Amino acid sequence: MKIHLIGIGGIGVSSLAQYYLSKGHTVSGSDLVASEITDFLVGKGIKVIIGNLVENIQSDFDLVVHSPAVKLDNPEYKKAKELGIKTQSYPEALGELTKEYYTIAVAGAHGKSTTTAMIALVLMEAGFDPTVIVGTKLKEFGNSNFRAGKSKFLVIEACEYDSSFLSYSPKIIVITNIDKEHLDYFKTFANVKKAFKDFIVRLPEDGFLVFNKDDKYPPKIAKPKFKAVGYSIKQKEAKKIKPILKVPGMHNVSNAMAALDVAKVLNIPEKIYLRAISKFSGTWRRFEIREAKVEDKQITLVSDYGHHPNEILATLKAAREKYARNRIWCVFQPHQHQRTYYLFNDFVKVFSRVAGSRQAGRIDNIIITDIYDVAGRETKTISGEVSSEKLVKKINKKNISYLPMQEIESFIMQNIKSGDVLIIMGAGDIYKLTDKF
Repeated sequence: MKIHLIGIGGIGVSSLAQYYLSKGHTVSGSDLVASEITDFLVGKGIKVIIGNLVENIQSDFDLVVHSPAVKLDNPEYKKAKELGIKTQSYPEALGELTKEYYTIAVAGAHGKSTTTAMIALVLMEAGFDPTVIVGTKLKEFGNSNFRAGKSKFLVIEACEYDSSFLSYSPKIIVITNIDKEHLDYFKTFANVKKAFKDFIVRLPEDGFLVFNKDDKYPPKIAKPKFKAVGYSIKQKEAKKIKPILKVPGMHNVSNAMAALDVAKVLNIPEKIYLRAISKFSGTWRRFEIREAKVEDKQITLVSDYGHHPNEILATLKAAREKYARNRIWCVFQPHQHQRTYYLFNDFVKVFSRVAGSRQAGRIDNIIITDIYDVAGRETKTISGEVSSEKLVKKINKKNISYLPMQEIESFIMQNIKSGDVLIIMGAGDIYKLTDKF
């Protein structure tokens, strides 16, 4: 088959592109901008075109898959429809695959990429040889977000945005937590909770739900036809797991506990599980640690994808726990005007806590830069009502300041000291700043 993917640079779509390539299909794709992901795909032999152009669509294509962010007026999408080519959204295409495998789907507002990775590594250690589609890159996958397996097992990260996960047909569902996220789509938290419930009840009678008993909003299903098991960091196994984990923070202990319950469902011995978890070195841009030099100063650099208030709090608490005696810097790029608008007060509360409370993971210096615009998911009205400057003003702490992106590098170079820890955080293009150090 000849398959073309619109928005191929996305973390999910790029993984699916690699799946099709592994099955021997001819794969091409397009995206608005080049990135390290598109460069990686080109290196794999996938033709990637920068720009959404009508001429990218050929009449002999068998399938065109598009990112959920692609609008109906996209020129490539419109051309595919005109030519009568089969079109599917990423969730629809992935949904078809989930019916062909014994699928384990990991969902939740936070921690789903790490939990998906942990489960995948446990299955690999146990000889299950899973196919894996995950929203981050893993060293164990050759710095890819995809692994081709030869067994019946498929492990996927299941995102709730756009109710994407309602297209999937898993046998095991893991819910790490439910939170106020993607409110630009859901509008209310009640709608978020309903979407998770609708996803869970898709489980068959022989299915399993693995959920976080420590979460504020654990899923409640009346008289479920499937089996449900809950995990908690208060369980005795957590005491075994914490000392052997290479990734810091109790939130990662919780993620590991979810993987343990999946291992139990699949009858994987605990010793194999513990061996796999002890090897896990983390994922791309999730508390990714590097040693760096700023001129003649030796520092520790941490790259992190966190962009929701609760993710920020968990990461910074973990940082303070790991680097108890170091001076810590955090450069944060808010992700999307709508998220910043809907969660404005939550951002204020979290940054106020970490700016003042050592217990909450006090950070010595915090810089907030401009909000990252997400193509196709912003509205002009909201964009004009919220800004990083307004956020910093509302937080009103001496150790939190606003700086435009172009000024951050020189400011840090002038002020950072040997032994300091620099955390660069956000889901947008803030990672480019990491590369400069």
